[in-house]
Amino acid sequence: MRSVGTVLALVVLGTVVATFARRWRIPAPSLLVVAGLAVALLPGTPQIEISPEIIGLVVLPPLLYASAEELPWRELKAVWKPVGVLAIGLVLASAAAVGAVASLVTPLSWRMAFVLGAVLASTDPVAVTALGRRLALPPRVQMLVQAESLFNDATSLVLFRVAVSIAVASAAADWGAAGGEFAVLAGGGTLIGAAVAGVVTLIRRRTEDPVLETVIALVTPYAAYVLAEAAHTSGVTSVVVAGVVLGGSGDRLTNARIRLQLHAVYGTVVFLLESVVFSLIGLALPAQVRTLSDGDRAWPLYALAVAGTLIAVRLLWLAPLSAVVQRKGGMKRMNWRVPLVLTWAGTRGVVPLAAALSVPETTKHGAALADRSLVLVLTTSVVVVTLVVQGFTLAPVVRRSGIALEPDHTEREEAAARCRLADAGIRRLEELSAVEAAPAVVLDRLRRGLTARLDDARDRLADSDGTGAVPADSADLVYRRLRRDLIAVEAAELQRLYDEHAISDTTRRRLQRSLDLEEARLADL
Repeated sequence: MRSVGTVLALVVLGTVVATFARRWRIPAPSLLVVAGLAVALLPGTPQIEISPEIIGLVVLPPLLYASAEELPWRELKAVWKPVGVLAIGLVLASAAAVGAVASLVTPLSWRMAFVLGAVLASTDPVAVTALGRRLALPPRVQMLVQAESLFNDATSLVLFRVAVSIAVASAAADWGAAGGEFAVLAGGGTLIGAAVAGVVTLIRRRTEDPVLETVIALVTPYAAYVLAEAAHTSGVTSVVVAGVVLGGSGDRLTNARIRLQLHAVYGTVVFLLESVVFSLIGLALPAQVRTLSDGDRAWPLYALAVAGTLIAVRLLWLAPLSAVVQRKGGMKRMNWRVPLVLTWAGTRGVVPLAAALSVPETTKHGAALADRSLVLVLTTSVVVVTLVVQGFTLAPVVRRSGIALEPDHTEREEAAARCRLADAGIRRLEELSAVEAAPAVVLDRLRRGLTARLDDARDRLADSDGTGAVPADSADLVYRRLRRDLIAVEAAELQRLYDEHAISDTTRRRLQRSLDLEEARLADL
């Protein structure tokens, strides 16, 4: 019951903090960490211990799945080369740099310093997605940050396993075996994730039961994670692949009402889990610090040194990579703002914490593993530093960089798309009118509604409705049937605009949701 009470308290705390974060327009994860840390320092607060199984099995799969669903396949294909360089090269460089710095400036042995480097080598998809939701980054920059954070975990997981084997068994590093293990982790996770997505697709195409669809959506990330881990491959990669595949085909698997329901349910689940996990990070740090020996009291300086190393290595890696990409794009002068923003967006979070918690407490011979407590404290401290410092300042950095999209840009793109959708609907109405497929009064009313939408879109009023009052006579059924037909035409036009690269994925999702809302309202009439 105490655990249940703690979870409920965290949910309440998260709800209050998220409310203030939205009002103050600051990132909720950063404020949640600060709030958790403040609560942990209050007298009488019970000591919080985080189980790695809870983080890895309960929290991570749905959060990773929700992040992966937001990755459009088209944009992902456009950035796969730099993502591959970051997911492998930058992870290796970060692990090596952190390990070297930690072995020099902290009491950690070189073996445990290597463990710390492997734990902190990859950026965190949960934190990156949560912090980036309200930033108006260009689509390719946003895609690069999110895709990197989702696909670099396989590399860091292999490094972590190698580092732990060295620390626990005092074994020599077998890099040949590590390369094979990376292929098994990444390749096996990809295959299992794709297989899970294929099975789920077959099931969802054969059902329109809202309850069953919701259950399937909630179970999918756990199934992908558990099956992959049981096969000794990467559960994280499996969940990410399943999320990307299903996210790209979700609009074709269900109807409007189910899509709206799934959006609401998953939004609630993600909110609750993020509230709990980011609060736990702040709550756990003071208890972890109490386990340190007297010789480790300089841990804040160690944490700052490690965090600074991660930022420096990331900037030094991204600057030349960005220069090469920009030069290939025809730019003669490098834009320093892009690598700066990409560097500052590389936060750590839930995944590194789960890895640090899973470090064994004893060696192969049964002796206590030295410096495990310091590794855990430094990991949590670096996570807190990146979430708080980079989290609170990321939006100002993006604004000062000048690469953020202006609100007018998004409004113009959405207004132009709405014009095209209304035009497609009007053309369909003209076809129906020519063959006298419906009463003239119904066609005239639909035409007035679409014309009003077209005029509103041209005036850049993105939130127009234009459906008018619902007739009470027998023409009502004809009206709703024809309006659904027009919505299908508009949805097809919307997909065509996206396929032709005329609109971004963000605009496509926003307009699809608008069409879903109207279709659901028609079903309720």
